[in-house]
Amino acid sequence: MFTGEYLHTLDQKNRVIIPARLREGLGDSFMITRGLDRCIFVYHLNEWERIEQKVKELPLTRRDVRAFTRYFFSGAAEMEIDRQGRVLIPPGLREYAGIEKEVMIIGVSNRVEVWSAEAWKEYTSAENLNFEAAAEELADLVF
Repeated sequence: MFTGEYLHTLDQKNRVIIPARLREGLGDSFMITRGLDRCIFVYHLNEWERIEQKVKELPLTRRDVRAFTRYFFSGAAEMEIDRQGRVLIPPGLREYAGIEKEVMIIGVSNRVEVWSAEAWKEYTSAENLNFEAAAEELADLVF
């Protein structure tokens, strides 16, 4: 399970350090793709295979399924961490997430998310995220 928030900076070659606690769960190679809310999703290969299998079972005749599948998988790449614990974020994904320098890496249960630090700050601001209201809405599903 992935948890925590970690602020890092892209180096000159557009690499970012993946925190050691998260690297352990991701393994030597993992999948990275466009996520929701303009962030990047990062999955352990086993979790990626599970998601891929579920998506394959969706009806191809539905336009929304085809659109999601194209968008989700076309942005995907298998990545490896170098000896210093860094990974190169592909240009298309950096652009999608608006990542320029500061990066917020967060653990979210079965995945890791990579955000522009500024976008994460905006997303988690009181105006945009009312944690208590969301908890009330999801109470029957979660707690």
